[in-house]
Amino acid sequence: MAINMKIKRGDTVRIISGHDKGTQGEVIRVLPRKAKIVVQGVNLRKKHQRQIQAGGRTMNPGIIQFEAPLDVSNVMLVCPKCNETTRIAVRREDGELRRYCKKCDSVIDA
Repeated sequence: MAINMKIKRGDTVRIISGHDKGTQGEVIRVLPRKAKIVVQGVNLRKKHQRQIQAGGRTMNPGIIQFEAPLDVSNVMLVCPKCNETTRIAVRREDGELRRYCKKCDSVIDA
């Protein structure tokens, strides 16, 4: 089930619940079908990787650390102008959809 995501790649978000509550980071990836996002430096997981040969290359074994996806409901966007966590309003201007900060009423999309 794909949902309409108001948070996009490159946005700065703050985690509002979970283990990493209060931390802030940039959105690396958006997964709209799963309603999840990947935030840089947040929700770090470790994966034990064994040696694999694929396509003539060998992947080194060891422990790999990576960012796991977070549910989009666990983050809030940080407004670039007022620097506070805020909800997002979407308005149509001149045939284009624009995102607005609900606190300071400034345009988020430049």
